[in-house]
Amino acid sequence: MASTAPPVLPISNPQTVPSAAPSSVESQPPIATTPAFRNFVNQITDTVKNGLSKRRPWAELADRSALSKPESISDAAVRIRKNYSYFKVNYLTVATAIVGFSLVTHPFSLVFLLCLLASWLFLYMFRPTDQPLVVFGRTFSDRETLGCLILFSIFVVFLTDVGSVLVSAMMVGVALICAHGAFRAPEDLFLDEQEPAATGFLSFLGGAASNAAPAIVAARV
Repeated sequence: MASTAPPVLPISNPQTVPSAAPSSVESQPPIATTPAFRNFVNQITDTVKNGLSKRRPWAELADRSALSKPESISDAAVRIRKNYSYFKVNYLTVATAIVGFSLVTHPFSLVFLLCLLASWLFLYMFRPTDQPLVVFGRTFSDRETLGCLILFSIFVVFLTDVGSVLVSAMMVGVALICAHGAFRAPEDLFLDEQEPAATGFLSFLGGAASNAAPAIVAARV
């Protein structure tokens, strides 16, 4: 008698579900700061720290017992020159603090100045020349970018309160420094141990600029 059992159907092996394809939109790593900009900031920071390490003791600057009225205008000029040569880093720190305080008390001027500085740094100085500036679909050449930055600088400095705030703060700083230098008797200062006069009041800032110049040149190549 023939078997009536139903035929056995072949069972196909289940196919392995293919792994999910990588997403077409992968998370991009955060954009790193330009190495030239990091090098610029590090050099400025190191130079400023080195300059501040050469400042004189603040107690010596504020010594009231050393204050006396100058005998004449020429005596006041000599005192200013000697005190300037001895306390130049302290004087620069005071002037910078006055300018910073003036900008903090005028937040709009501070914002305009920071925007101006950021524009010069990231749109011109540290932007490689092989990467043209594209804004709203329009490509700007280096000459056009420089011209726009100059116009923006003129607008910020002369057509806003930034210029008046900076000039006023610097005038207050210079007046305070001259007043201290004229009334501070320099007889107790060890002027023979001072650095050469050629270093100047802004010597360490000039050194920072010269050290950072290669980084700017490398970024513009």
